[in-house]
Amino acid sequence: MPRIRAYEEHPLGLSWIADEAMTRTSHALVDDGRVWLVDPVDVDGAVDRAAALGEPAAVLQLLDRHERDCAAVARRLGVPHVALPHELPGAPLEPVQVVRRRFWNEVALWWPARGALVVPEAVGTNRMFTAGATAVGVHVFLRPTPPRRLAAYAPEHLLVGHGAGVHGAAAAPALREALDRARRDLPLALLKMPTALRG
Repeated sequence: MPRIRAYEEHPLGLSWIADEAMTRTSHALVDDGRVWLVDPVDVDGAVDRAAALGEPAAVLQLLDRHERDCAAVARRLGVPHVALPHELPGAPLEPVQVVRRRFWNEVALWWPARGALVVPEAVGTNRMFTAGATAVGVHVFLRPTPPRRLAAYAPEHLLVGHGAGVHGAAAAPALREALDRARRDLPLALLKMPTALRG
């Protein structure tokens, strides 16, 4: 059972990173007294800390294989478990289809009022994604055909499913660089992957 590597408090709410090589990262997005939990890993009391930020509204699962602890957390909090949302009525969040393939179905969240983009898997900030070359990197399996739809967004906050968030003026350029360098850096990413997986 992993422990918490870090908590990140930010203007959107709270994120927590599991202390493991994959650095699975979960988020609590807070707006007007309500809390949406995104791809939660229920470890070290993190969910309870997140739920204390307001009234839990839903647990959102943004990747088909990111079941994590979504269903169990939703049951415990008595809220809906919404997998791969197409719309979120009453929420400030807009779902964005990032990848739709036979074995990969992924939705991101765009929060226009906050300039925030939440991407569960297509991009990340841990070493497995970045290969140590950039602040943000595209998942190695998506590098040959990077998710260009994300280029339509210039976030002030970029939250990912693996690694720390990027906030402020650095967020949008880091996302653009990741998309622009995805193919070029593929050999480096493959070379660095064994080391990255060891944490």
